[in-house]
Amino acid sequence: MNTFTAYGRKLGRQIAGRYYRISIKQRILFSFIVLITLSIGAMGTFSYWIAAQEIEENAYAGSRETVSKTAQLLDSRLNDVALSVQSLMLSDAYRKMMLDVFSHEVSNYYVHLSDLQYVLSQAMFNQPIIESVLIVTPIGDFYPTTQIRAQDNSFYGSELYDLSKEQPGGYWAKGHYDRLFTGSQRVVSFVVRGIYEYPYTPISNVFIVVNIRESRIDELLNTGGEQAGRNYYLVSGEGEAVVESRWPFRGRFPWKPVLVEAGKAADPQDHYYSYGGKEYLVNYTNSAVSHDWIISGMQSRDQLLGKLQRVQRITLYVIVVFLLATWLISNKLTSVLLKPLFKLRRLMRRVEENQLSVVYESRYEDEVAQVGFQFNRMMSEIKTLIADVKTKEEGKRHAEIRALTAQMEPHFLYNTLNTIYCKSVMGENDDVNEMILSLSQMFQIGLSGGKDLITLADELSHMRQYFAIQQRCYEGLFEYTVTVEDEALLSCLLPKIILQPVVENSIQHGFSDRTIGGRIDITVSREQGMLHICITDNGRGLDAAQVKQGMATAPQSRKGYALFNIRHRLALYYGEEARMDVGGEPGNGSRTDLWIPPREES
Repeated sequence: MNTFTAYGRKLGRQIAGRYYRISIKQRILFSFIVLITLSIGAMGTFSYWIAAQEIEENAYAGSRETVSKTAQLLDSRLNDVALSVQSLMLSDAYRKMMLDVFSHEVSNYYVHLSDLQYVLSQAMFNQPIIESVLIVTPIGDFYPTTQIRAQDNSFYGSELYDLSKEQPGGYWAKGHYDRLFTGSQRVVSFVVRGIYEYPYTPISNVFIVVNIRESRIDELLNTGGEQAGRNYYLVSGEGEAVVESRWPFRGRFPWKPVLVEAGKAADPQDHYYSYGGKEYLVNYTNSAVSHDWIISGMQSRDQLLGKLQRVQRITLYVIVVFLLATWLISNKLTSVLLKPLFKLRRLMRRVEENQLSVVYESRYEDEVAQVGFQFNRMMSEIKTLIADVKTKEEGKRHAEIRALTAQMEPHFLYNTLNTIYCKSVMGENDDVNEMILSLSQMFQIGLSGGKDLITLADELSHMRQYFAIQQRCYEGLFEYTVTVEDEALLSCLLPKIILQPVVENSIQHGFSDRTIGGRIDITVSREQGMLHICITDNGRGLDAAQVKQGMATAPQSRKGYALFNIRHRLALYYGEEARMDVGGEPGNGSRTDLWIPPREES
């Protein structure tokens, strides 16, 4: 024993020495293969055991449930037959017949036979399972005329009559050859004594016999059973066949259910039995119609647990495939052990995509986790720096907006002052006074207390003062209209001096080849939740494609600068929310559309 222990320790030291000498990648690979092999083997075995238990329990439960449902179906149909007999005994034709039976009057036999045809036919129509009906009385037998009565065989001399003495309350007789009607078919019979009016006292010498063909009972028992490999039999408490159709046994049922025989099994029972070299699951339950009857189901264990065998094969295949896959792709799967590093790498890639809110989280405190926490501190510092840059950029953006706005004002101011000078030299003092007043009001609105955004009402007022000045400069050159479809839009905010450059383009360039007849229309509306301003003129038009191309970049000269200035300011204020579009053709005027998000003064 000591020698064996010493040898084991020596072998263990040799294996450990080799393990420590190999590279870390090989150690990870070796550990990975061992762990995967053990885990897959254990998981496969455990999964198969769980599946086997579940499938077996489900199979047993399903078999028991099927037996119960089969018994319920059979009992329901047989109860319906009994109810049909009760309905027959409540009919007026039956009552009249019973009056003659009670008074021993035989002269009206054929009248009663004729009157009962409808009642008998109705009972057979309502319950197609019924093969024949016979009412036995001292004054004669009554039955459907579509059936042929075997006149040589009397009910009172039959075994059915003998059994009715033992069971006066009515009973179901097991399968037998029908001796009461021609054809000698095998039938199951329901025999009950006739009743006579209130209080519905049974009459000892009147019987009603309802025959059901054995094959119909067998169909009820085995509907859908053959496909599942099941067979159902109706047996007596002694194990004898109640219905011999498809009865495969010689003599009694080989698995006589002792509990049911004793009348103690109200719920379905199941047991395994061997028969013919095979093992079968036998389920059985009592019939509620006849307590001596037992519905028994028989199914091969192999068929019952067929799914289990398939699960067993699949489990073995899965284990083999996974073990092979482990050996074939083990180099790549070792990356699972490096998952923290992969996680950190994914976070870094998200940072490359400007997702700066990422945080490395780990429950571990190893070297990789320490690197991740340093990464978090670095990201925190980066976000602080970016916030500082954004603050500075915001100030720079506001400065750029004001610079762009300021660039528009001197250009217009120079032209206006030059016009005022000319008119003053020419002595047109009234025009000079009105132009100076309009220019003063324009400056008052344009300055707007240092605000970059003004209301649409102020912007339109600014425009009207501008139009007043230009109409003094170019008398009779143009007319204008301003239409606001919704007065509520006048409170919307927009960048100041945003419309005047567009109108100036129409006057300076659109009407450069005419002296009269110019027209400028300004329309303000709400379109798809946006403030829509449309400026149109009937000037000489423009090349829209060329103008749009020029708006994309700052022009090198003053020509075309106004539209670029407006577009750039809209982009600084609203980003992609605001839009500007220019349209028109040479000789057909021009159109400028502005879409601005409606923001109201707070």
